Amino acid sequence: MKESLEKRLNKQDESALLEIIDEYSRLIATVIYNTSKGSLSKEDIEETVSDVFITLWNNAKKVQEGKLKGYLCTIARTRTLNKIAANKNRNILNIDDYDPEDDFSIEDETEKNDIHKVLREIIDKLKIPDKDILIRYYFYSQTVTQISDGMKINIETVKSKLRRTREKIKKELIERSFTI
Repeated sequence: MKESLEKRLNKQDESALLEIIDEYSRLIATVIYNTSKGSLSKEDIEETVSDVFITLWNNAKKVQEGKLKGYLCTIARTRTLNKIAANKNRNILNIDDYDPEDDFSIEDETEKNDIHKVLREIIDKLKIPDKDILIRYYFYSQTVTQISDGMKINIETVKSKLRRTREKIKKELIERSFTI
């Protein structure tokens, strides 16, 4: 019986890393692109993809059986946010980033924190597979097709579950006096 990629990676098997790169490069690039919302250049995306696989290799012993894909997507998202932050720090005095209408306010930050807290509560209450579909779509930036393939669910079912789940969340936020 052939050993899993995770086990081979744990043993520092370079061929396992090469297989992972072949299999997951496009997914990682998609997660990075979607997380950055188009704010990274093609070169930055390529560099971040490389950083993801370097981080994977350096932390190979931490990868758990069956969790490789999620681990890679989490690394990709974190590396992307770090890259965006690093790019912003390079352009500290960029006049285009200043919007006099967008002044920081404690009320805005408090409201954001409240919404995040309530959203987490609502999502925690969701049932499987609705919760999984929502997390895959918004956190891992997977497309409806990828979710359908990965969960072995009809694509139309995925779409309707996403729509219904968003409606549930919106309804609950309105009931809790948040403006949508």
